[in-house]
Amino acid sequence: MQHSIPLDPANPHRDAMARAVETCVHCGFCLPACPTYKVLGEEMDSPRGRIVLMKEVLEGTLTLADVKPHIDRCLGCLGCVTACPSGVKYQDLIVPFRSGRETGARGPIERLQRRLLLDTLESPSLFRASARLGRAAKRVERLLPARLRSMVGLLPGELPKAVAVPSHTEAQGVKRARVALLTGCVQQALAPEIALATLRVLSANGVEVVVPPGQGCCGALALHSGEADRAYERADALARAFPTDVDAIVTNAAGCGSAMKEYGHAFRGRAHATALGTFGGRVRDVSEFLEALGLIAPAPLASPLTVAYHDACHLAHAQGIRRAPRVLLARVPNLQVVEVPDGDTCCGSAGLYNVEHPDIAAALGASKAEAIRATGAQAVAAGNIGCLVQIATHLSRAGASLPTLHTIQVLDRAYAAGRPKR
Repeated sequence: MQHSIPLDPANPHRDAMARAVETCVHCGFCLPACPTYKVLGEEMDSPRGRIVLMKEVLEGTLTLADVKPHIDRCLGCLGCVTACPSGVKYQDLIVPFRSGRETGARGPIERLQRRLLLDTLESPSLFRASARLGRAAKRVERLLPARLRSMVGLLPGELPKAVAVPSHTEAQGVKRARVALLTGCVQQALAPEIALATLRVLSANGVEVVVPPGQGCCGALALHSGEADRAYERADALARAFPTDVDAIVTNAAGCGSAMKEYGHAFRGRAHATALGTFGGRVRDVSEFLEALGLIAPAPLASPLTVAYHDACHLAHAQGIRRAPRVLLARVPNLQVVEVPDGDTCCGSAGLYNVEHPDIAAALGASKAEAIRATGAQAVAAGNIGCLVQIATHLSRAGASLPTLHTIQVLDRAYAAGRPKR
């Protein structure tokens, strides 16, 4: 696509943004891959439509007010990147565009709401306190404003007890690797068992695991929402908290891993950008790491289980990791993995999206739940906490409360089946 985006020495992302625009040939292959286009059916709510809108703003022919609603509605799922035959790096355009422009177009109330939301989601203790208030608010859920109603609706009936994640876990048997684990933010409050299962599975595979004390948020929610300054502060602090004498930085949350791997590009032009890029280059999703290491065969599950595997967008599209989780699950005896129809489509979670755009998110969540139900599976597996919460919510609303498990939890069950009974 031709453009006349002016040179801007102050914008380190200008060239990458321009390349994304000029690579787009407006073919339309991205349309059926775009969740918002599927729901809304509007050209301006498709990837190629948004590319045109962002180009026009960069060229000065449209204002932020003209395009903000359509850019806001983008989930950032990057399904369009996977579908694009021309290789348009849509993330190189949308992420810096949001960071440099869209945030400044928000009013003071909207900025305050987002800040409070990020503060809550980035702090497990604050999230727990807010969740307690939210459960009380369920009694008057119908009377709440749309955003609060959507937040309350996603809360589980009861939060699990807080658990302390060990700072060090020894490798079982012959030591094959040493890694540092990111424990996450919301995941610690909603599903702390995922971290513990990760430690057990890694240990069973001969991996020594350290959990750096004082590690904070990775900045994923802020980065993918256009809050670049906030994301940079979180990323810089996180990188400083992690050791360098490990074979990899392991994460079990697709959204976190995607953001961490983007550090070098996302923070280009800032202090420590090179160091952050190096840090991000050491990040591995737990499924990616275990496949490369070579999974030690787990024991058969106690009884046969059919699992529907859901591709988290920031794992499949952003990181290009599709094979690894399936390879690992295929190693589990007594486990059958089935594919979800239209599995590439986002479930509607997408960080803050199901709070800020509840109607679209609900439509996508309901569609995903129906597709999962159609598989006849007995459980669902995925590699991202946001997806697990969204899917569990909409399966429950559809009257099909299937267990929703992280891929690592399925593996942990298999290893547990082979452990001596006490």
